Amino acid sequence: MTQFDEQATQKLFEKNLITEEQFVQVKAYRSLGIFSLHNELKLFLYLSVLLFTTGIGILIYQNIDTIGHVAILSLLLIVTVICFYFCFKNSKGFQKEDSSFENPVLQYLVLTATILSCIFVGYIQFQYELFGTHYGLATLVPTIISFFCAYYFDNKSALTIAVTGLAAYIGLSVSPQSLLSNDFYATDTLSYSAIILGGLLILWTIYSTKINLKMHFNFIYLTYALHLISIAAINNLFQGYWLIFAIVLGASTYYFYKVSYQIPAISLFVFTIIYAYIGINIIVFKFLEFIDASNFYELVLFAAPFYVIGSIILFIKLIKNFNKQKANDSIR
Repeated sequence: MTQFDEQATQKLFEKNLITEEQFVQVKAYRSLGIFSLHNELKLFLYLSVLLFTTGIGILIYQNIDTIGHVAILSLLLIVTVICFYFCFKNSKGFQKEDSSFENPVLQYLVLTATILSCIFVGYIQFQYELFGTHYGLATLVPTIISFFCAYYFDNKSALTIAVTGLAAYIGLSVSPQSLLSNDFYATDTLSYSAIILGGLLILWTIYSTKINLKMHFNFIYLTYALHLISIAAINNLFQGYWLIFAIVLGASTYYFYKVSYQIPAISLFVFTIIYAYIGINIIVFKFLEFIDASNFYELVLFAAPFYVIGSIILFIKLIKNFNKQKANDSIR
């Protein structure tokens, strides 16, 4: 057993929530080291969907001259309709709470249908310009379809596609290549759009919590909001009006620090701390530059290793405290 499991089981026994016999049985069961293959099987299903949709894309690319556009679009449409048919047939319908399929395989069928729908709309726009020069509609339509699939079928993967499409619609590209080479860092407007979109996603989570609408989707919205706001704010710390964005980053850090405990979500907590640490370091360097730290070069050089080591120790301590708090909350 892990240390936290042992502590949790011990506290349950000390509070008389389980008997001594149950305590011994729990310890004996956990000592067997049995683990579930559920997550591994879900991973293989997810990979199979990605490989299938990728294979269709490669097939289209390699045989576009021999198959023909109409045949390709017809094939895409038929496969998409078949996927949606089985999804609707086995769906419980829209529900505000968690309403997963009885068979988890159908969740991946929803994902397949969503991706194929995006491919179909993108292909028909590229080849026939269905929406004319309004290229934003070619992004918005798949986004709307993805949002519908996410809420109707209660599918988190479709929601991820939908939020990504929404970001792309306002001009934000979230691929790793874009983080290194596109206009996000060169265009202030995109930074403002990222912060506004992040704020709107936060407001939506607050509203959906209030009306009890798919509250388990909040983690995805908050994850996108955290990255959008933090990256945009850190990017603008290098601008002349950096103080405003330092305040934005500080407010974002405080909010997500509190939310990560409420959910709880270790990934939100870790990234919140990392972004805050990056922002603090940038501000510290700006301060050193302002006071002309070259006069204190030896002192700064001497203190730097202690600062790094202290930061690492503090980070580890924060993670341990978070896990401890999470374990205590699960016992209550």
